[in-house]
Amino acid sequence: MFPSLFFQNDGRMGRFVADYKCYSVSMMNRQDVDRGGKIILPPSALDTLTHFHIQYPMLFKLTNTRASRESHCGVLEFVADEGRVYLPYWMMNNLCLEEGSVIHVENVSLSIAEFAKFQPQSTDFLDITNPKAVLENALRNFACLTTGDMIAINYNDKVYELKVLETKPQKAVSIIECDMNVDFAAPVGYQEPTKPMHMDEEPIAVDMSDYVDALKGGFHAFSGHGNRLDGKAKPASNLLDGIQHEIKRGIPNYDYKKGKIRFIRASRPTNNATSEQENKLNFTAFSGEGQSLRRKVDKQ
Repeated sequence: MFPSLFFQNDGRMGRFVADYKCYSVSMMNRQDVDRGGKIILPPSALDTLTHFHIQYPMLFKLTNTRASRESHCGVLEFVADEGRVYLPYWMMNNLCLEEGSVIHVENVSLSIAEFAKFQPQSTDFLDITNPKAVLENALRNFACLTTGDMIAINYNDKVYELKVLETKPQKAVSIIECDMNVDFAAPVGYQEPTKPMHMDEEPIAVDMSDYVDALKGGFHAFSGHGNRLDGKAKPASNLLDGIQHEIKRGIPNYDYKKGKIRFIRASRPTNNATSEQENKLNFTAFSGEGQSLRRKVDKQ
């Protein structure tokens, strides 16, 4: 199949229109072409295009008239067999084409892209550390974008599919040497993480009965059990037992004097204070009995 030429009223060639049989680039063993958005045309197409007053770079509109599907692309080389055109595999899927199907090709002029929005088709795309940088590098092999296309990019030996949700200023735009803003929609199958439950939504019931009973019985500091380093048993006597009745939790010290600190020591109070005072009054210095190293011998 050879291209059909159309002329304007002034006699100049107007636009390039041709019908070709399309095949995937795998038929040419050109896997590098599968990673972009450009096609391979026959040499006759280049010879015809050189006679046209077309705008560079060359951009083309691809149409599958049977399925009413269309897309846009650039051209990589003019080395295909006559009557054939080779397309990336993802582009053939978008156009619902099979090997040997007829595709309608015509040259077009597109506006420069200003904005494009993509939707990853898998949550695996979230594993990429810098998705915008990866997409920017992959789009260097593309010449234009069309709203509704499902493009494929290759990163770390893995193919990621992205759907073009929106392009501005038109539904088909050129992305060659442009400053385009990029945005991503949530991937297909992505679910928002659940928010943690707040304390005021469902209060936690805490059993405080044991704590309240302990307070009613009185506070005992250092009432736990200890172990000695030498392994011996701890003495049963408690030095603080004698002052348990003096120190009570929550009762202030009314004998407190400003500037003085009172240390309560673990001393056992005597039961009879008067006997202690009497012993102090009857105290006699040096009233003890002495001992001699030499025994005194009685003279007869």
